[in-house]
Amino acid sequence: MTEGTGLRVGDLPDGLPDDLTAVEAGMWQAFRSGSVYDLSSGDAEVDDPHGGQPWGPERSVRARVVCWLLLDGPPALAGRVSSLKLVGVRITGSLELAGGTVTPYVEMRGCRFDQQVLLPEARFTTVRLVDCSVPRLEAARVHTEGDLHLPRCRFQNGVRLTDAHIGTDLLLNQAVVHRDRSGRSIAADGMTVGQDLQAELLESHGEFSLRSAKVGVSLSLRGAKLANPYARLALNAPQLTVGRTLYLTPAGVGSPRLSGTTPARGTRVQRFECRGGVRLDDGRFGDAVDLERARFVLTDDQDLSLRRVQTPELRFLGDRPQRGKVLLSGARIVTLVDRASSWPGPGNLHMGGFTYEALVPRGPFPLNRRLDWVAAATAEYNPEPYERLAAVLRAAGEDEDAREVLLARQRRRRETLPLAGKFWGYLQDWTVAYGYRPGRAAVWMAVLWAAGTLAFAHADHPPINSGGHPAWSPALFALDLLLPVIDLGQAGQWQLRGAWQWLAAVMVLLGWILATTVAAGATRLLRRK
Repeated sequence: MTEGTGLRVGDLPDGLPDDLTAVEAGMWQAFRSGSVYDLSSGDAEVDDPHGGQPWGPERSVRARVVCWLLLDGPPALAGRVSSLKLVGVRITGSLELAGGTVTPYVEMRGCRFDQQVLLPEARFTTVRLVDCSVPRLEAARVHTEGDLHLPRCRFQNGVRLTDAHIGTDLLLNQAVVHRDRSGRSIAADGMTVGQDLQAELLESHGEFSLRSAKVGVSLSLRGAKLANPYARLALNAPQLTVGRTLYLTPAGVGSPRLSGTTPARGTRVQRFECRGGVRLDDGRFGDAVDLERARFVLTDDQDLSLRRVQTPELRFLGDRPQRGKVLLSGARIVTLVDRASSWPGPGNLHMGGFTYEALVPRGPFPLNRRLDWVAAATAEYNPEPYERLAAVLRAAGEDEDAREVLLARQRRRRETLPLAGKFWGYLQDWTVAYGYRPGRAAVWMAVLWAAGTLAFAHADHPPINSGGHPAWSPALFALDLLLPVIDLGQAGQWQLRGAWQWLAAVMVLLGWILATTVAAGATRLLRRK
């Protein structure tokens, strides 16, 4: 009944349209007074708009009467503001407000629509449909000055909000949306939301499309379940712009406040889950992209694609996708917060051109696992991921780890070289570790010097010039052979024969090899690569 009116059919005032039913007349008067028109029975099973219980004429109004009220309704009663507030009402026929301007406030709770709701290019102040059953919502280019609320509604044939303009918030919390004939559950390409888009605990059966959409503050898909077994993408949102954070994180189930809070301890939570591909290419996010505990169930030809995404922080903390690929090519991140167990294996991670400035691992993430992470992203040798990781570690003061990364890069590169290049690479690795472990050079020099000194102490060494020569010193003679640039005045003064001559030649050759590898390593260090 109408709250505060006590309206009876016999009390209808003059000027009331003649063809209204008693139920519609009650709605008409409730509209003028701005009061709630509640036709619910009090029985939860009967009042469920999504259930199978029939609603007869006693709680039915025609859609054209609703449109009449909203577009050209009667004036408000003195001292009241006209508005349409319906509870437990069945709307028969198609609600068509295309291109209209609706000034009154609109709120419908627990209502059932027999046919689709058509709102393309209509203008509203605020619209709230809460826990309603709607075959389809067609609202392309709709414009609201305030909110558009659709929480707990069920849409059997999809929602279209293409190029819509929502002045403040768009709420889709706990809504259930099935796909339309084109395979989309929610088509919101080019949509603009002034503040928050909340779709927490949403169930989407089809493609959720947000191409080129703009959200002024945050976009929350906490606890949502997206599934599209019919096509490649479950979330299609390239060129999405979000002023602050995109949340693909858990939500508390049954909490009176779903948004923006960490569930209290003991609260049952529901993870964000996506069964189908995700495309966030070229997205811009002012604060972060948060994938805390997100679950992605992909097929081999589906991707979690964040190519060319730009955001200050990426929290890659979900479950490892068992199939499909993770694409970060060209993404630009300031801080990467990640977990070793979240990344896919070799061949399923692509990071060409991926830049980040700081690493914040959650849980153990040793350097060998980090090197496996880089290797997994480079099926073919690519120096860029190694150099980026080394630069980030060096900036964090981890110089030793940075050198290990660059050494791993050289070893990976070596596998792509021809046989001669591989031989030279192994030689540099064994001797001075490509210059990244310079202490090895001193060890090799000391070993060769000691061995040469011991050997030449027993060598026959007649002088070349009997008239004048320095005193024989096996240590200086061996050192003179090992240092190809410095002349210590020993190697040119003594004449060796037979095997000793060959030993001297080997010492000279090893000296040149050692000097060349040390020089190559020093060049890399000076260039800080």
